[in-house]
Amino acid sequence: MDPITLEIVRNKLTNIADEMESVLLKAAFSPIVKEGLDASSAIFDIKGQTIAQAAAIPIHLGCLIPAINKIVETWNPYEMSEGDMFILNDPYNGGTHLPDIVLAMPVFYENEPVAIVTTMCHHQDIGGMIPGSLSPEATELFQEGLRLPPLQYMSKGKVIEPIRQILEANVRIPNIVLGDLNAQTAALKIGERRIKELVNDITVNEFRFILEELLDRSEKMTRKRIKEIPDGEYHFTDYLDDDGITPGVRIPIQAKVKIDYDHIEIDFTGSSTQVKGPFNCVPSSTLSAVYYVVRAITGPDIPNNSGCFRSITMILPKGSIVNPDFPAPVNSRTATVKRITDTLFGCFAEAIPEKMPGVSSGQLLVMNFGGVDTLTNKTYITSELGVGGSGGHPMKDGISSIDTDATNCMNIPAEAIEMDAPIRIIKWNLWQDSAGAGLWKGGLGVEKVFEVVRGEATVSYRGERHTTRAWGINGGLAAPNSQALIIRKSGERETIQSKQTLYLKEGDQLQVFISGGGGYGNPLKRPIQFVQEDLENGYISKQSAETQYGVIFNEEGSIDIEKSKTNRGQQLEKIGLDPTFHKGGTL
Repeated sequence: MDPITLEIVRNKLTNIADEMESVLLKAAFSPIVKEGLDASSAIFDIKGQTIAQAAAIPIHLGCLIPAINKIVETWNPYEMSEGDMFILNDPYNGGTHLPDIVLAMPVFYENEPVAIVTTMCHHQDIGGMIPGSLSPEATELFQEGLRLPPLQYMSKGKVIEPIRQILEANVRIPNIVLGDLNAQTAALKIGERRIKELVNDITVNEFRFILEELLDRSEKMTRKRIKEIPDGEYHFTDYLDDDGITPGVRIPIQAKVKIDYDHIEIDFTGSSTQVKGPFNCVPSSTLSAVYYVVRAITGPDIPNNSGCFRSITMILPKGSIVNPDFPAPVNSRTATVKRITDTLFGCFAEAIPEKMPGVSSGQLLVMNFGGVDTLTNKTYITSELGVGGSGGHPMKDGISSIDTDATNCMNIPAEAIEMDAPIRIIKWNLWQDSAGAGLWKGGLGVEKVFEVVRGEATVSYRGERHTTRAWGINGGLAAPNSQALIIRKSGERETIQSKQTLYLKEGDQLQVFISGGGGYGNPLKRPIQFVQEDLENGYISKQSAETQYGVIFNEEGSIDIEKSKTNRGQQLEKIGLDPTFHKGGTL
């Protein structure tokens, strides 16, 4: 194969996936998609192998594979027709959790199926116990909303009306849900058009050969990177705060990573059995976390496709939190996916500690606000995607106020929330001292305050790291715990547990504090001028500068450089560390 043609086609496929993503986001109705960007687009071959994916939500990288495999198993692509579309969201039948609806469409060229274009979109509501369909108190899948097994959604370009009617009848905001489905449809149609144009420039046989070659090359590149990791077995355990049903009882996620030349085996034996609350991960969700971590450690230059994952095997104990039995609830599985990634990064921190950062905040605070606006008498549902910070890196600080690792969503602007719902954002700023201290500190988390302007609101609060902490590495410190409280209109304050359904009335406020990332390296080795800058920027307090970074202030309140150096050196000597040098420079 001409390498120039191969590279042109590879980049063209990625561009098509990105264009599909752009169309979906611009045409979407719901805040969680058009603002939070919680949607993805991808291209598969007719065997159900990923060929290209948009730069969107990493968690969807793995989640889409079982979904398209299920569709291909149910309908042979050679028996599909041009204009057909297929839909599913059932977690136990190819999906992940019910709000994530997959829509897929075969692409034909001269009556030959050549590819499958697909989108996955988090819908603002899919029915269930509470507005937004993410109740942290659900105890079975039936409470979480409408289940869609693999179904045909369109036949030869026409929507199958009973399917649309079932969707419309089972959600609280049908115009928003159907609007987002139409956005998915538009993305698929642009993908179909662009792939036909691409195949027209070569031939069907060349196109198929190129797809196989791209898969093989990604496999070879991934195996080469795995061989650079020392062989051995690496273990780590991290914890969820609880399952939402039994407060305060931590949920272990345990993993063993075995590196054997160019192969990775990941064994989750020892992880919690499936839990009562909605934090279980069906295999499609678990493998999405695994695939993300493998992609992260093998490098961004390897093309994203199914070839990257041929070198991975997994052991997922049946009946466990990473492979639950039906009908275990799963709506909040993203929190568990985040903790799985933290656990796997902990394993690789044993294998390649010099390359690994402190762990990120380990959470995406997904909250849905729902109710009836008393001004318009209309039902509303809007989302908040609260973010923390990334961990400190071997050569730089973590990033503040950013969604990290497997989710990669965006902050939803205050204006978008206030336009869609009778909710006002009173305060939104970086949370001082919220990052793990280190030679390279973690990124800061945020403080945010919401107020109900009128009427009443039901809020699904799905927090994490209230009782566990985002850990540091190579001497870096852990970030503090997250926390939240309700400030009633009367002034009464109520502390919120890690996971709760909240009921707010007019004038009530919800205040959340989301922790940052863990630190990298001993904080006593952080250059004093960096500590000074952190103080000036308000990132750390004077108390933290003294207790965590070992600096001493003079009577005027400024840092005494010489006394600080002496104090830090003495503390480092006590723990047996060289007080003069660190990787990257001197004190």
